Amino acid sequence: MIAWIRTWVFRILFYAASGPIVLSAPVSAWFGQRAMHVHAHVWIATHRFLARWILGVRVRVEGKRPPGTYLFAVKHQAMFETLEMAQRIDGPLIVMKRELIDMPFWGRTARAYGAIGVDRDASSKALRQMLKEAAVARKQNRSVLIFPEGTRVPVGEAPPLRSGFAGLYKALNMAVVPVALDSGHCMRRPGPNRPGIITIRFLDPIPPGLPREEIEARVHAAINALEPAAG
Repeated sequence: MIAWIRTWVFRILFYAASGPIVLSAPVSAWFGQRAMHVHAHVWIATHRFLARWILGVRVRVEGKRPPGTYLFAVKHQAMFETLEMAQRIDGPLIVMKRELIDMPFWGRTARAYGAIGVDRDASSKALRQMLKEAAVARKQNRSVLIFPEGTRVPVGEAPPLRSGFAGLYKALNMAVVPVALDSGHCMRRPGPNRPGIITIRFLDPIPPGLPREEIEARVHAAINALEPAAG
């Protein structure tokens, strides 16, 4: 019961705070992309504060984010990392579902921040469009953040990587930094959130130019390093 009370208090406060932050985002967009990043980090800081003091969720970081520009491949178990990692990577382009970018208001805000749309059907046309948008990353010298398994997965599950990851890796010609995390232990869905420590583990960069089978195998193993089956 206490866990559910904390969960609902967190949700009410977070979404109440999110409304004005998201609605005022177009104002920041007028002042450029850097202003949008600062604006987004206010939202992220709000989420982090409420998660810490309402839910009792703390963060432990293992390893270090290497300096420079990379393709960050991150495990995805909760909404937590979609916000937290954007701040820890310092404003990357984010690969997200096309339906989010196509939303009338939210989509415009996401594009102003820097988002790359990907369709669920993974058709050749959809992949070409994603790669076209990803080319912006090279021009802007920005890192790219992708959740290569495609969607949130429960603790203990490690589905194969979506086909778009290998195409993006090849097109960007960037080294990959895998990031393992275990947010699903605390930020549960469905069910109440739980207090605890979320571990974010930055692993060693993987060089560009590897064959598809090798890069997918190495990234898949790395981002699932904190899964129970991985020991």
